[in-house]
Amino acid sequence: MTISPSNIEIILNTLSQSLGVSSSSFGPGAGRPIIRGLDGPRVRILEAGIGTGDLSIISPDHAVAANTLNASRIEILRGPATLLYGSGTSGGVVNVITHQIPERLFKSPQGNFTGQYNSATEERRGSFNASGSFKQLSWNIEGFKTKSNNIKIPGRADNSDPNSIKGTLRNSAVDSGSLSMGGSFVAERGFVGASVSRLESRYGIPGPEGAEIDMGQTRYGVAGELDNPLKGFEQLKIRMNYNDYQHDELEQSGEVGTSFKNDELEGRLELLHAPLANWQGVAGLQFQHGDFTIAGEEAFLPSTKSHSIGLFVVEKQDWKRWQFEIGGRLERAMQDPKENQYVSRGFNLYSISAGSRWDFMDGYQLDFSVTRGQRAPTSVALYANGIHVATNTFDLGDSALTKETSNNFDFALHKTSGVVTGKINFFVNQIQDYVFQQSSDSNADGIADRVDDDGVLDNNGSFLVQNFAQTGARFYGMEVEAVVALLPDRLNLRLFTDIVYGKLNKQGDIPRLTPQRFGLELGHKSGSWSSNLNLTRVSRQQRVAQFESETSGYTRMNVEVGFNVKGPKSTSYMVFLQGKNLLDSDIRVHTSFLKTVAPLPGRAIVAGVRGEF
Repeated sequence: MTISPSNIEIILNTLSQSLGVSSSSFGPGAGRPIIRGLDGPRVRILEAGIGTGDLSIISPDHAVAANTLNASRIEILRGPATLLYGSGTSGGVVNVITHQIPERLFKSPQGNFTGQYNSATEERRGSFNASGSFKQLSWNIEGFKTKSNNIKIPGRADNSDPNSIKGTLRNSAVDSGSLSMGGSFVAERGFVGASVSRLESRYGIPGPEGAEIDMGQTRYGVAGELDNPLKGFEQLKIRMNYNDYQHDELEQSGEVGTSFKNDELEGRLELLHAPLANWQGVAGLQFQHGDFTIAGEEAFLPSTKSHSIGLFVVEKQDWKRWQFEIGGRLERAMQDPKENQYVSRGFNLYSISAGSRWDFMDGYQLDFSVTRGQRAPTSVALYANGIHVATNTFDLGDSALTKETSNNFDFALHKTSGVVTGKINFFVNQIQDYVFQQSSDSNADGIADRVDDDGVLDNNGSFLVQNFAQTGARFYGMEVEAVVALLPDRLNLRLFTDIVYGKLNKQGDIPRLTPQRFGLELGHKSGSWSSNLNLTRVSRQQRVAQFESETSGYTRMNVEVGFNVKGPKSTSYMVFLQGKNLLDSDIRVHTSFLKTVAPLPGRAIVAGVRGEF
């Protein structure tokens, strides 16, 4: 699945338009994608095929350090293709494609830009991207800047508190920006290049604590490709990034409460071989080394070094109306805490996958894939021990946790031509030794344990005790989409729904599970004008875990109108006007830890311009 650049706003808003994808929204500044009920380390986020090097899997209040505003497209990968990028990605892989390192020569400079204003957040946003060449040297420069104030909401931030402020979500402002420069030498058989980028973001965490996060990351990258490097091989690809990431969690007073830092080196080498017995594919090596440190009053886990190295192969063959794809991966992953009271852990992991596509008649195809993959527990699951203010929990890890094994089955029917096109997807994911957090009840009185600011058990304490544990789990569901060409090339109607169920063995529902969605989208084009209406109904979520509250449903209506203007030569511009959440619904995201205190923005008008040259 690929998302075009015209829809790119931020990674969560973009991906949430796709079937089976939602968000763990933690206020406007942070959040990660959730795919078919799976999130965190089970969904890997990449930029140009390399991990982002941030700390977003440690805590939901940590932002993803991916520059989506300058992306050319965003890919969602499932099945054998995920084995190219890591083990245990049972939810899938999200790859943000950027071209900070140019891979070709340009006849003349080219680029794009955007600028917009949002009334609900008072956001001012601008981005630019430019590339060009001089003889055999190509260059790229890109960046963005966005700044918003506290968001406007339909009612009170906390509907259960009559003293909660109305109409505004406190501490929800965002100020972020990025700048990147890259260059490469391009020859007939390939290229070699490098880039450097800087991303900075300061954003508030909605809630009574009034905390802020001040984050920065510097990324250095090198990449190269060489055609016909060896006999029997068509191409060699090399890419490596070094990420210098840090963020400070600021208290309401402005003082630094906790500091996080992560230095990470990740690289990959791929060899694409020539067709062999009608099979064509890629084999490669991937490695990662991370040095994570944490310091401060709220350091709820130890500083840790991590290492991994993996070997992978993915092969594809076409035969008559069939296409077959197989893949395998072997990996060694290590977690090495710097404090003596914690034990180091190492895991040998394997993943295998197979898939097929059958074009059984013109305009129709069947897809099937099966994947068995293993994932090592994260450092948080193994070593957490302390108050986690962002989620109002006291987290307790378990250093004896074992690796997780998932068995994914996907079946899909596609109709690809005619007045009506669409797809139906069915999926089942059985996970052995699924790692999750559960509330404890030490008194067996049906009341979850809580602790005070000192970590002492207290029924009236601010922090809910959450233990990491393992059990079997099963996820299953379906996704349906139909597109009707009401007026070919002018008026299209899209209807869609998706639903996922998640069950723990003998322990009820998975917490924060994505509710069912229904929707319709009407798109119209006429000459220079284009318009789009999106109406989505999110159902009430009643399938909840122990000690978890239900979440009301809501209806969201978005409208966009755009006018294209052709400029001189190859330049073009689009002036657009959007209406977001036009029904002014009180939107509480069930997958968010902050659903009771941080609704999404209310009604908004967005005006802007996009241009290409």
